[in-house]
Amino acid sequence: MMEKGDPVVQKVYKRMRLWEFPDQYLVEPTDGSSAPFLAVSRYNASFSLIDELPQMISSPKIWTIFGVVGTLKLLAGSYLLVITGRESAGNYVDKPIFRISSMKIFPCDISLKHATEEHKRMESEFSQLLHIAENTPGLYFSYDVNLTLSLQRLHDLSEESKLLPLWKQADPRFLWNSYISEFLVDNKLDPYLLPVMQGFKSFQYALGENILNVSLIGRRCNRRTGTRMWTRGADSDGFVANFVETEQIMQLNGHIASFIQVRGSIPLIWDQIVDLTYKPKFFIWNFEPHVVEKHFQDLNKKYGNVLAVNLVNKHGDEGRLCELFGFAMQHIASENVRYKHFDFHKICGELYIDWLSVLYYQIEIFVYKNRYFLLNDKGEKVEKQIGVVRTNCVDCLDRTNVTQSMIGRKTLESQIRRVGVFHIDETIRMHPKLDECFKNMWANHGDEISIQYAGTCALKGDFVRFGKRTIYGTVKEGWTALVRYYLNNFCDGSKQDAIDLLHGHFSWLVLRNRSVEAVASFPLAFSAILSGIFYAMLSLIRVVDEHDLWNIFSSIMWGGMSYLVAMFVKANAPIFCDRPRLNQPRL
Repeated sequence: MMEKGDPVVQKVYKRMRLWEFPDQYLVEPTDGSSAPFLAVSRYNASFSLIDELPQMISSPKIWTIFGVVGTLKLLAGSYLLVITGRESAGNYVDKPIFRISSMKIFPCDISLKHATEEHKRMESEFSQLLHIAENTPGLYFSYDVNLTLSLQRLHDLSEESKLLPLWKQADPRFLWNSYISEFLVDNKLDPYLLPVMQGFKSFQYALGENILNVSLIGRRCNRRTGTRMWTRGADSDGFVANFVETEQIMQLNGHIASFIQVRGSIPLIWDQIVDLTYKPKFFIWNFEPHVVEKHFQDLNKKYGNVLAVNLVNKHGDEGRLCELFGFAMQHIASENVRYKHFDFHKICGELYIDWLSVLYYQIEIFVYKNRYFLLNDKGEKVEKQIGVVRTNCVDCLDRTNVTQSMIGRKTLESQIRRVGVFHIDETIRMHPKLDECFKNMWANHGDEISIQYAGTCALKGDFVRFGKRTIYGTVKEGWTALVRYYLNNFCDGSKQDAIDLLHGHFSWLVLRNRSVEAVASFPLAFSAILSGIFYAMLSLIRVVDEHDLWNIFSSIMWGGMSYLVAMFVKANAPIFCDRPRLNQPRL
C-alpha cells in the first residue's frame, strides 16, 4: 500500500500526459488539478507518487492519454494499458459518455533481461496477445457516472454510496477492466480508476414539439467471457457465456424510463469445439440441473421474476439442448421462474418475421406485470421493474437480437403512451423516421455484441433494420457465415487467450505446448489437396487423349494423395485449428 488510511474521494482524472523515461513512466494529470505525478516503474510496474519531474538528460517521448485502464503481469514482465483516443458517444443521465477509439500497451519489462531464454520466448509470445486487447471493440466509459449500474440501481443508491469512487459503486460483473485494475485498487489510486464496460447506442428524435432520446446500454458480464466456439454454456457456478444485460432508456417530456432484458447461453455444461466442419457437434457433458438452478437463483436475486424464452430448434442438432434445458426448467419452474420455448426457425422461418408477434402475445402478461422503471418530470420514482425476460438461442446473437428488439419496441411504445405523447393505438411504425432510427439502433447493438463474441456482425440484421428478409441481407449473411467459419477455426484460439489474460481466467500450470500445431498447417494441407486434384484431373485428360497407362497411374497417385491428406486432416482436425493455450477446453 502506498498510504495508510482511507482514500480521499476524488473525481477521475479526465486528461493526462504520459512521460516515457528509460526507467519509468510518469502520468501527469492535466485537467486543472495540482495532483502529484503517478510514477510507474518499467522494471515491475510498481506505483508511487512524486511531486515533480526528474531531471532529464534527453527529451522523453510524451503521450496524451484519457485514462488508465489497468496493468497486467505475465510470466516475467508487466504491462500498462492506457486510453490514447476517445470519441463522444452521447449521454447517460445527462453525463457525457465516451467510446474508446484507441488504447496502447506500455511494457514494464526491463527485468526480462534477467529471465531465462525460455521465459523470454514465452513472454514475447504472450505479450503479442495484448495487441488484441488494444483493439477490443465496443468499450465505453464515463468520468462522471457509473455505466455498470442500471438507472433503477443508480436511483436506489444510498447517499453514502453515491459519495464512493466510481469503481466502488460499480457492479463487478460488468466491469470490463475489473481484473487488470486490481493493482490500482490495492494502491488506493481512486482518481486513476476508470470503470470501463462494453456497449452503448443512442438516438434522438423529434415527436412533434417533444424531443425523444432513446439509448441502449449493453453490459457484458466478465464471469464467463470468450469467443463464440471456445466459450459455450455454463460453468459449475451457473455463470453463462455471452451474458449481456441490455438496458433501453427513454427520455421524453421530462420523464425517464428504463427497461432491462438479459441474454445468455443455455445454462447447461455444454461445448461445441471447432473441428473444421461448418457446424461442429454439440457436446453435452454431465447433465447437472443444479447448475441451471444456480443460474436462475442468481437472476432472481438481481432482477426479481424471470421468464426464460428459449428460441432454439426443437429438432435436429439443437434438439437435444432444447430438450435438456426444458427438462431442467420443469424442475425449477415457480411463480418467479417461468419458461417459454419458441422454435424461431420453424415458426418465423426466413420470411415470416411478423409471426414473432405470436411470441409477444404469449409473454405480454409477464412483461406488463413486471413493468419498467419510470421517473416522472419531478424526478420521483413512479414505477419499478420487478422482473426480466431472459432470451437465448444457441449463440445468443441473431435470433436473440431480433426477439429482444421486438420486446423493446413494444415496451417503448407503452412508455411513450404512459407519458401522454402517443395515443392508445399509436405505434412507432406510424412514424417512419422514428421507426428507422429504432431499427438501426437495435441492429447496431446486435452487431456490436456479435462482433465481440463471434467476430462478425449479426446475422438476420435485415430483419431488425427493415423488418423483412432482403436479397442484400441474404448475400451478406452468406458472406458473414463464411467469415465466422474462418475466424472460429483459425483465429479465435488466440483471441480467447487474450480475453483470458485480460480477465484473469488462466493458469500458467495448464499452458499447452503448441509444437504440433506449429507443424500442422491447414493452408499447406489444403494446397496439397487442391494440387493433387489438379494434377489428377490433368492426368485424366491425358489418358483420354493418349490412352497412356502412366497417366492412369499418375491420376490414381495424385487422387490418392489428395484423399489421404484430406482424411488425415479430417481425423486430426483439432490440431489444424487455432486452439487456446491458457485454458484447457472441456473436450
